[in-house]
Amino acid sequence: MPPSSHHFKVLRRAGVVRQHYEGTTKLDTLRRADLDRAFPGLLDAIIEAALRETGR
Repeated sequence: MPPSSHHFKVLRRAGVVRQHYEGTTKLDTLRRADLDRAFPGLLDAIIEAALRETGR
């Protein structure tokens, strides 16, 4: 199992992402609404911090 597959498996089990198929392609989608309900403001704070760090 490649390392990224393991990480996505952990994220799926934790409820952070949802996996679905389009044809033969697996796609992972962030469960933003679920995360916002569980941790209000967390994702926005992480995104803002990342943008500040990169100077954007």
